[in-house]
Amino acid sequence: MYRILIADDHPLFREAIHNVVSDGFPGTVIMETADLDSTLALTRENDDLDLILLDLNMPGMSGLNGLISLRNEAPTIPVVIVSAEQDKQVVLQAITYGAVGFITKSSPRAQMTEAIEQILNGNVYLPSDIIRTQQGSIRRSTPADASIPAELLQALTRKQLLVLERMTKGESNKQIAYNLDIAETTVKAHVSAILRKLNVHNRVQAILSASDIDFNIYLRR
Repeated sequence: MYRILIADDHPLFREAIHNVVSDGFPGTVIMETADLDSTLALTRENDDLDLILLDLNMPGMSGLNGLISLRNEAPTIPVVIVSAEQDKQVVLQAITYGAVGFITKSSPRAQMTEAIEQILNGNVYLPSDIIRTQQGSIRRSTPADASIPAELLQALTRKQLLVLERMTKGESNKQIAYNLDIAETTVKAHVSAILRKLNVHNRVQAILSASDIDFNIYLRR
């Protein structure tokens, strides 16, 4: 049974997403807030939440500051942006600042349910048009036969390759730390090194760049 918080100041949309969650995930405990302050207060009282569905334009929010505050307050609780915003840079910035997904409010009901399911299963969800745009730009800047040049991958240590492989599966730092039996601070250090060595600016670019890599080839060495 999941515990999900819907943070949105529009009662009609809260009701709509409430119905999506309750129909798609029966038995889920659903909480609701309508501004940033009450959202932060509720997360302090409920650190066992499985997911927060966060609107970008509630009272107290200014751009992505609310997301940043929430990630600082409750870094272990996954946050998904649910917004009418469709600017690609905003979407990618939200992921960079720690959101595990971005769902547009214009998404069909079935697509919303599928997105939430993917996120609850530990994956990162991005609108398909955003993924296509990012992959296209990445492919144009790298060799046609590989997302990332082989020499950059060979610069990664075995542990960094293992961390990158799990990043491409949508795992959070906490999940990676658990699965690889290392400290979360160690994972963060590996992620920073991976971004630097692959010459990418953020986690999303690393994930999209490495999505087609056969890690077994590089882990054999």
